[in-house]
Amino acid sequence: MAIKIDKKITGYNVVKPEDKVAANPVGVAPKDPKHPELKQAEVIQMHESVERPETLVGSTFKIKSPLFEHALYVTINDIVLNQGTPHELRRPFEVFINSKNMDHFQWIVALTRILSAVFRKGGDVTFIVEELKAVFDPRGGYFKAGGVYMPSIVAEIGGVIEQHMKNIGLIHDPEMDESTRRLIAEKRTAFEQAGAKKNSDVTGSSDTESSGFPPGATLCAKCNTQALVLMDGCQTCLNCGYSKCG
Repeated sequence: MAIKIDKKITGYNVVKPEDKVAANPVGVAPKDPKHPELKQAEVIQMHESVERPETLVGSTFKIKSPLFEHALYVTINDIVLNQGTPHELRRPFEVFINSKNMDHFQWIVALTRILSAVFRKGGDVTFIVEELKAVFDPRGGYFKAGGVYMPSIVAEIGGVIEQHMKNIGLIHDPEMDESTRRLIAEKRTAFEQAGAKKNSDVTGSSDTESSGFPPGATLCAKCNTQALVLMDGCQTCLNCGYSKCG
């Protein structure tokens, strides 16, 4: 059947068969213009065709690494989809990294462009966090504030993106049950009391590292925090509760 076009064509878009199926799923009746009350709101998901609005909301994180002379400032901007509706979503849209240090300018620009492209692609973008956190520096990593080990500066950028995704509800931390919290608190109190007694015999005071965990604590393989201590023949993490007897 031929269709005559009377108006000027201002644009076009190629519609694939699967797009037609997605537009009208099986089992869903077509909308009736005579009954507007049956119409439902169109839920917009993140995809490449979503245009960038004039204003985006976001957060800026500061990274101070001993591997860099100057700090890095990571800005992650989000787009708000379906604003003002029950289907409102906040999703990462673009990343910018700024620093006075220009030695690594090329790979920083490349990383931000790739990350922004992945975010705009849509779908589950949380996988990028684990990919970045798995990058190791051949020169060795470092400990950041709190005793958390970072294998590279790229891994810390991944940690920043993970924190941002947690802030906007894209990633959820597994809840630690009350019994585990109580056990960790009891273990930490017992260890600190034993350490304080030994130190008081020598110096009359007890010491605590800047990380907030007892001195001599080693790196936990589960949470990458320098909080693993030896108690009653078992390696116990005072941060996440991980335990390994030996």
